[in-house]
Amino acid sequence: MIIAFEGVDGAGKNTLVSAVEQELIAREVAVARAGFPRYEESVHAQLASAALHRNMGDLIDSTYGMATLFALDRAEVGEQLQELSDDGYVVLLDRFTASNAAYSAAREPDTSEQVIQWVADLEFDSLGIPVPDLHILVDVAADVAAERAEQREAEDASRARDAYETDNGLQQRTVVAYRQLAHAQWYSPWEVVDSTDDNVSARAEAIANLITDMRR
Repeated sequence: MIIAFEGVDGAGKNTLVSAVEQELIAREVAVARAGFPRYEESVHAQLASAALHRNMGDLIDSTYGMATLFALDRAEVGEQLQELSDDGYVVLLDRFTASNAAYSAAREPDTSEQVIQWVADLEFDSLGIPVPDLHILVDVAADVAAERAEQREAEDASRARDAYETDNGLQQRTVVAYRQLAHAQWYSPWEVVDSTDDNVSARAEAIANLITDMRR
C-alpha cells in the first residue's frame, strides 16, 4: 500500500508519519518511507526550493511552473514507490500529489477545480506517478499550524520558512482546499485526523489499525 499524509506546513505530518512507522514496525509490517519535496536528492525539488526563497526570478509567480517542478520530483521515484508497494511494503509518504493539488488550488481560487484536475492529469496520467491507496489528512487550523512553523524556525535556523509558509492567506486557503479534497474522497479513500492536541500515539495506533484492516 501507498499511504500519503497530507496537510499544511506545521500540521504535524512528519511527527505522525514517524509514529505510524514505529507502530507498524512493532507489528512486524514491512515499511518504507519517503518525504516530498526531496530537497536533498532531486534537482527539480532544489529548483523549487530556490524559487520559494525568491532566487529564481519570477518563477515563484507561476502556479503551473512550480507545480510542474514538484511533480517532476515525484516522477523521479514514482516507479520505485510502486515497486515497493507491489513487493508488500507499506509506503508512508510525507506529502504527495494532493499537496500539489491543494496548494495550486489555493493559489488559483478562481479556477481551483481546473487546476486540481490539471495536477491529477499531469502526475497520475502524463508522468505515471502512482495513486495512493489511502490519504491521511493531518488537519489543523491554519493559525495553529503557523505558530508551530514559526516555533520550528526559531529553534532550527535550517528550517527557515519559505514564501508559501509565510503567506498566511495562502495557508488558510490551502487548509480549505485540503478539506475539500478529503470531503470529495479525491482519487482514493481519505481519513481525516485532528492534530490540534498532542495525543500522537493514539492517532498513530488508529491509523495503523486502519492500514492493517485494509491489507487483509
